[in-house]
Amino acid sequence: MAEISETMGTELSPSEEDRKENSETLIFDHKTMRKTKPGLKRLALTLSVFFSFLLGLPWLLKSIEIYRSPLPFRDIDSLSNAIDSKPFLYPCKFHVVFVNLDHSTPVKSNAEKLGFLVTNHMLRFADRNSVCGTCENNYTVSVSLDSGNDCVEYGDVDQERAWRCGALSKLNHDETLKNEDNFDDYLESVVGRNRVYTVVVVNTGEGDRIRSVVGKYRHAWIVGRVSEMNVLAEKVAEIFIKIFVNGLKEEESIQGEFMPAGADGKIVLSFNLLNADPSDWIYDWDFQEVDEKLLAPTLEALGPIANISVESQVLYHTPKSSYSYWDAEQESHVFSTKDLPFFVNSNEWHVDTSIAAGGRSKILQFVVYIPSANECPLRLQLPNGEISVTNGFISPTWGGVVILNPPNCLENTNSMHPLRRKVSPQEVNQIFEVFMGQLRQLFGLKSSGFHKGTSGTSLLLASERGFTEWELDVLARKHACYNLRQCGATLGSLSRLVQSLPRMIIKDEIGKQVKFSLEAAKLAQSNASQGIYDASAVSSRHARSLAEDAFFHPSVMSVSYYSFEHNFAVYSPFFLPLSLHVILAVVREMKRYKQETRKYTAWKAARKPEF
Repeated sequence: MAEISETMGTELSPSEEDRKENSETLIFDHKTMRKTKPGLKRLALTLSVFFSFLLGLPWLLKSIEIYRSPLPFRDIDSLSNAIDSKPFLYPCKFHVVFVNLDHSTPVKSNAEKLGFLVTNHMLRFADRNSVCGTCENNYTVSVSLDSGNDCVEYGDVDQERAWRCGALSKLNHDETLKNEDNFDDYLESVVGRNRVYTVVVVNTGEGDRIRSVVGKYRHAWIVGRVSEMNVLAEKVAEIFIKIFVNGLKEEESIQGEFMPAGADGKIVLSFNLLNADPSDWIYDWDFQEVDEKLLAPTLEALGPIANISVESQVLYHTPKSSYSYWDAEQESHVFSTKDLPFFVNSNEWHVDTSIAAGGRSKILQFVVYIPSANECPLRLQLPNGEISVTNGFISPTWGGVVILNPPNCLENTNSMHPLRRKVSPQEVNQIFEVFMGQLRQLFGLKSSGFHKGTSGTSLLLASERGFTEWELDVLARKHACYNLRQCGATLGSLSRLVQSLPRMIIKDEIGKQVKFSLEAAKLAQSNASQGIYDASAVSSRHARSLAEDAFFHPSVMSVSYYSFEHNFAVYSPFFLPLSLHVILAVVREMKRYKQETRKYTAWKAARKPEF
């Protein structure tokens, strides 16, 4: 490569030039000196290649960059800490109405004393540990004393909860109080739908027994002769805490998934009609009519709790796994309850055909089993040796089974052709009455109509929808609490996972799901603080569903989660050889340029004294 040199600008005579050349020849050393200034062309060309490589490095890093949508980590931690630090408690309002119909009774009821006694007994019945989804100490108790002509109020009784004085004076109490359904509807018209739990005490002054009835709305009533105020207060407090707040649950703590709702807030009710041996008889049913008349009110009532869908199918050749034995005394084939785990034949019962079977929705199977002629009639024997009245059983988290024996099945065993028959409307009503009780048990509620407490037995009225309003309140409170806990845990796990993996892909869709989940959780907390149970359950269901969708997003398990060391190992075979050559060339050229510059400086210093 050609060098750019400089020449001396002073013109000398020929004789002087000869003398100068001779003197320069004597002092010039070819190894340590040079007469021309080193050029910059090679250095500039080498540096241009090096800087071109550096300018391309950001484009390389951009090409391997992982996109991460910003997540509100502080809001997630705040929600998780708030849910873990203190239980999710709801405000509850209780109202006691004492109607003294027997004015000659010596008992001088005092509203303030009654309210004080009820509050003390409620503290005794309440769990000392904070239970999520209950009221704990976040409740108010008000008392109304109705003597017929005048009313005395105690506590925080606003216009919304005010008792209509003399509302029961014009009734025929002997007839009305005996008809629980009519009296329940009448109390609903008097008390109103104001989300206040009310217990009406009617002191008739007759008889020695006190009859307690819990209606299908948000009120109950106690009728009889009231002679002891403390006993009455204990009875009222037990109804408030054990029934209206805890929903008659023996274990007042949430352990695991206490109700059959999926992570996405959906439940699929799959109804299956199983013909064990179609060569004996073939049964069918009109399920569309069943869905419209029997199931629609129940699904509407459970709407805030879960998004429920229904499907049905008829299967053939579905024998059970184990065998029954003939009982001559019962004149039927008997199947013991200890063999129930072997009743469901998973190999032959192809009931898991729902499109939701592979998702996160909960599927509950309800099976109507038609036994074959060889084991008809088939009955279930309880552990105490008695025959089951419902002839059905439940399997927790799976569903329930009801055995339907064809009428006169012993007479049709020798039939040459299979009998084709449709399940009658009466049989359908009986079957779905059992199914409704099984569904209530799967939701954690009692299936019987009585509650035996410490202060006596209470009658529980049933609703046409299968679930009373106070039961729906219990489910909504506990469901909302459980969903918010799961939402906080899921978002917390997602937050820790994202922060621990810097190379994790976070799409905008995940960021939006997390944002909307937090908004729904805050809305659920706001509705709960105002006592709007159903709206709180709906918002909590959406919050949990969005949190689950964000955590299980397909991009979360992407293969792009490799670390920076992995990137270096992948790209170094391509760029390391080139970068080494460029860097070595720059270093070598810089060293050469400095060395040649020192030679030129040394030559100038050696010839300077002569001038």
